[in-house]
Amino acid sequence: MKKDGYYTSGEFAGMANVSVRTIRFYDKKNILKPSLVSESGIRYYTDSDFARLQQILLLKYLGFSLDDIREMTINDMDWHYMLNSLKLQQKLVQDRIEQLQLVEHAVQDTAAALEAEHEIDWSQMRELIRLTGMEKSLKSQYQNASNISARIRLHSLYSQNPQGWFPWLLDQCGLHSGIRVLELGSGNGNLWTENRGRIPENLEIVVSDISEGMLRDARREIGWEDERFHFETVDAHRIPFPVDSFDLVIANHMLFYCEDIPLVCREVRRVLREGGIFVCSTYSSRHMKEISELVQGFDSRITLSADRLYEKFGLENGRQYLEPYFRQVEMRMYEDRLLVERPEPLVEYVLSCHGNQNQYLLDRYKDFRNYVEQKTSRVFEVTKEAGVFVSR
Repeated sequence: MKKDGYYTSGEFAGMANVSVRTIRFYDKKNILKPSLVSESGIRYYTDSDFARLQQILLLKYLGFSLDDIREMTINDMDWHYMLNSLKLQQKLVQDRIEQLQLVEHAVQDTAAALEAEHEIDWSQMRELIRLTGMEKSLKSQYQNASNISARIRLHSLYSQNPQGWFPWLLDQCGLHSGIRVLELGSGNGNLWTENRGRIPENLEIVVSDISEGMLRDARREIGWEDERFHFETVDAHRIPFPVDSFDLVIANHMLFYCEDIPLVCREVRRVLREGGIFVCSTYSSRHMKEISELVQGFDSRITLSADRLYEKFGLENGRQYLEPYFRQVEMRMYEDRLLVERPEPLVEYVLSCHGNQNQYLLDRYKDFRNYVEQKTSRVFEVTKEAGVFVSR
């Protein structure tokens, strides 16, 4: 007997204006599973499945493969997830619009030059090739934004330090009027958007990232109109500024991603003025350890990070990288912990990690969510052990 609020495959397909064959195909591909399967094998869907289907159809429209979509739409339809998903989809659509506008202008310029000169401008042709190939990076940009958002959300919801990481980090920087600042690996610009009312008027801030997509997000969040900010694509191994360019350089949780940390330290030292400060953050081997233990308890094969980033540059070894380049290196700790009361943000955090979790969780997602729900039936405490090195 059919339950209230449940729709057969045919009803669901008709209401969504897609074919039953499409719904069955997504079920077979494990992209959109029914919410209920009766003893006789009848598949039923609910209103929450429409939200999932909407994600799938938009991503398919934007050119993502079904394998990509399967990884990108695993989250619950909790309203927090739905709101975040819609915001990320909006960003993805904006990115695609901007990309197509660039391609349109490049095609027009190339055609106009060919028409005027009757010769091919190969530099314009190379730029056109580059722009038409940019869509390959959209998936990684979408996932990077989604992953960063998931990690920030867990901390913002359940951190016990009322000050918050970004206001505390800004306090360690000693920001004041008249200085020039470079942030390396800025991501989506949270350091500045979380501290809007605390930034002096008379200073210059260069917000940089190696990813054009992340830098575009930062530009949107901070705003083009704020003349204090400039946005540059920068590889920290080759900082494109002359000697003595900045009074302050900030690297928030990014040095452990660099291939050659000593080279980055030399570059930072080179562009810092006499008396300048380098503020870089990281964490210890104990940071968030309970989450790793949680997933290991579910499946011992799961590793949340392909690399132990704290071994590359952490609180335990960061000083040894910095001291060859700076006269004074001071470590400052941020006191905090997480008290998690709901499973959803914790699950989302796990799925945002850089390890092999999707390999083992994609087909067992509901089991894993139930497992986390049991673990968070009482408050789930997570260690936070992060801080900064302030180098002069």
